[in-house]
Amino acid sequence: MTTRYSAGEWSQSWHDFWRGEIGAWILTRGLKIALLVIFAVLAARFINWTAQKVTRRIDADFQETDQIVRTESAKHRQAVASVISWVSIAVLFVVVAVDITDVLAVPVGSLVAPAAVLGAALGFGAQRVVQDLLSGFFIITEKQYGFGDLVALTVAGIALPAEGTVEDVTLRVTKLRSTEGEVFTIPNGQIVKTMNLSKDWARAVIDIPVPTSADLTRVDEVLRGVSDAAMKDPSLRKLLLDAPQVMGVESIEVETVNLRMVARTLPGKQFEVGRRIRVLVVAGLIRAGIVTSADTSPSVNTIPSPAVVTPSEAAPATARQADARPDGGQDPQDLP
Repeated sequence: MTTRYSAGEWSQSWHDFWRGEIGAWILTRGLKIALLVIFAVLAARFINWTAQKVTRRIDADFQETDQIVRTESAKHRQAVASVISWVSIAVLFVVVAVDITDVLAVPVGSLVAPAAVLGAALGFGAQRVVQDLLSGFFIITEKQYGFGDLVALTVAGIALPAEGTVEDVTLRVTKLRSTEGEVFTIPNGQIVKTMNLSKDWARAVIDIPVPTSADLTRVDEVLRGVSDAAMKDPSLRKLLLDAPQVMGVESIEVETVNLRMVARTLPGKQFEVGRRIRVLVVAGLIRAGIVTSADTSPSVNTIPSPAVVTPSEAAPATARQADARPDGGQDPQDLP
């Protein structure tokens, strides 16, 4: 009998709780706020999923073709997809936050003064964030670089530029991956100069030092033969936009003359082309007898340590030192 009374009393108290002010608030406003938050989270995940799907579709289109490098439009579309997803999520959360304040019946008039103070604080304290957002907006709209581009970014306060492949571009930051695998995250507002090394086309520059005694006419013929061989190589021909050109003498030093070759390549392929052409140049010069491997063999002069000098080597050295002394090698205490 006591158990039944306790259960009935608990049921009545539970019923009274939901009919009270707190229960009514949970069933009306609280439930609506919870639904808004759940909707925001699900919508944000859907936006991210859509952006990733678009990115994967762009990658799939690139993989299905026989193109060696991405087109400029594909790079720009991938960057725009990332920016749109980021902006959409930000707008979504702002709208949900406004709806939540409406559900809570917060008077808008009472928020004018705090909003003014908050705006002033953001104006002074968040200038860097606003600068990053504006810079990112112009980077995207002006198509300075996009996903997959090889860039060198000069950052304010840093002497050496940050070089690498663009992995992500948002309105606030740019992410680069260097050749060593490191990832740089650079605020867009801190970028003072952008050097895009893979925009439309690139150029490989090869400097060839030859001895001053070499016949430059013969060297020129060898380099032109290297240019023809590069165009006949099927794998190298795919990376070249036109035949490599011999520009002539670039500089003159005491023992060498530097000649230069240039070649227009596909975007981002100038380094690979430069390495392969250098191999062809070295092989051609060796066949022509202009350079040999013996010319590069180093010779090192060493000074033996006193701890490893043998007695037979020490005696002649001591005699030479004694002869070199003005007193004939005698000790100061033996002198009159």
